[in-house]
Amino acid sequence: MQPPVASVIEAHRTLEGLVAELNDQQVAEASALPGWSRGHVLAHLTDNARTFARLAEHALRGELVVGYDDGVHERDAISGATADRGAAEHREQLAAHTAGLEASWARATDVDRCRPVTFRDADLAATVFARWREAWSHMVDLELGVRPDDWPEDLAAHAIDFLLGRLPAGTRIHAEDVGRQWSAGDGPPGTVVTGGVRDLAAWPAGRTPVVAPVAAGELPALGPWPPHPPSSATRALRPRQAGRPCHGPAEDRS
Repeated sequence: MQPPVASVIEAHRTLEGLVAELNDQQVAEASALPGWSRGHVLAHLTDNARTFARLAEHALRGELVVGYDDGVHERDAISGATADRGAAEHREQLAAHTAGLEASWARATDVDRCRPVTFRDADLAATVFARWREAWSHMVDLELGVRPDDWPEDLAAHAIDFLLGRLPAGTRIHAEDVGRQWSAGDGPPGTVVTGGVRDLAAWPAGRTPVVAPVAAGELPALGPWPPHPPSSATRALRPRQAGRPCHGPAEDRS
């Protein structure tokens, strides 16, 4: 699967339209995420765009930099410090940083997208997939009318690929509406979970499905979020050769 740059840009436009009429009071109201206001969510989306643009700009120069010196603690601190912006400033900052990110991606060739980044010890392409997930998941968290059944089908399928590791080994996922199946890990067949592809993606993503997936018994317990792999200090900075795929559904580490 090629990095879905055009689809992410479409998600950005949807997000901008979603918050176009937001006022200061609505920004300060609670989001679907515990302890976070809508302002926290918008601040997080804005800083995520800034960080991914920074990674991209350095990758295009053949450089590796960390997204945050203090990891998720710094990330969350930035979101907390900027959550109290007014609605107009949130819109301005979000638009500016998403534009910067899109501009960086526009300069990247297929070879450039294979360049390594420190995010999940992956490549530039992985940040495109990650931004896709971030945009649509957090649009649901804003509680402004977007629900998981608004997610694009290919995003939902990708999210299931990414989140299969949260399910017990042997769990089978059957998306009845699109005729697709997934298996979690190795081992004998286990619980079969069925539903629509968007609801099946929302469940391990920690968002409320519109129609809950079903299983013969209880739904399997979800494990932790996919961990960040250990950083490799010896990763080559050279991009892969043209024509060699650097990213696909089976190797997505974003």
